[in-house]
Amino acid sequence: MTKEQTNEQLNIFRSCWLIDCGDGDDLLRDSCLRAHSPPTNTSMPSPNSSPEKAAGAATRDDRWSELAQRTPYPYSAPLPAAEPTILDGTYAKVDPRQAEHVPCKRCPAYPPGGGVWKLNLDKGVFRVYHKLTGWVTIGSFTVTGDQIRFFNDPHCFQDTGVYRWRLGDGSLILTADEDECGVYLRAQNLEALPWQSCQPPSSEVAITNHWPIPPGCESD
Repeated sequence: MTKEQTNEQLNIFRSCWLIDCGDGDDLLRDSCLRAHSPPTNTSMPSPNSSPEKAAGAATRDDRWSELAQRTPYPYSAPLPAAEPTILDGTYAKVDPRQAEHVPCKRCPAYPPGGGVWKLNLDKGVFRVYHKLTGWVTIGSFTVTGDQIRFFNDPHCFQDTGVYRWRLGDGSLILTADEDECGVYLRAQNLEALPWQSCQPPSSEVAITNHWPIPPGCESD
C-alpha cells in the first residue's frame, strides 16, 4: 500500500461512517452523523406534536448519561490507571456561535457548534458532549503538574493533545501547547472559552443547592 493510499484509509477511518471504538462504536458514529444533520427544535413539544418527536429530543439528552457508562479504547496508548486527579469533575460552557450544520460523510472531529458543551474528567477518562446535536466523544487523559494530555480519542486516535490547565474563579481554562486533532478543531473547542465547574463550591452548598449554577450544569 502506498503512502497516499494509507493516508486515504486513515481519512476514511476518521469519518463518522467508520468510527470503531470497541464498545462505544454505535454511540460515537451516530453522534457524528447527528452533529452534521439539521438540528431539531429542543423546546417543549406542543399538544399537537407527535410522541416520536418528543422521544427524539429525550434520546439526545440521554446520550450524556449513556456516555458516562462507556470506557475508552486503547488506540494509541494503554488506558491510564483509574485514579482520581485534581481536575476530576464535570464542566460546561455555552458557545454563543450560530453555526450552520451541513450534512456530510467525512465529518470533522469536534464540529463547530453553538450552545451547551459539556466536559467530564473522571479518573483518566474524558468525555465531551454537545447538547444541541448529541455529538459525543470519549478518550483518555493524564495530568502532570500544570499539563494535561488527551489521547485515545476515536475521532483522531493518532493525535495526542497537550494542554496547560488552570483553575480559578470556578472555572477550568485550557491552553493548547500541541493538538492537531481534527485539523486543530479540538484545540479550538477546548480552549475557546472557560469551562465552568458544575461542582458546588462547598459541601454545605451541595446539600442546600443554593448557589449560582452555571449555564449547562443544571442537570448535573
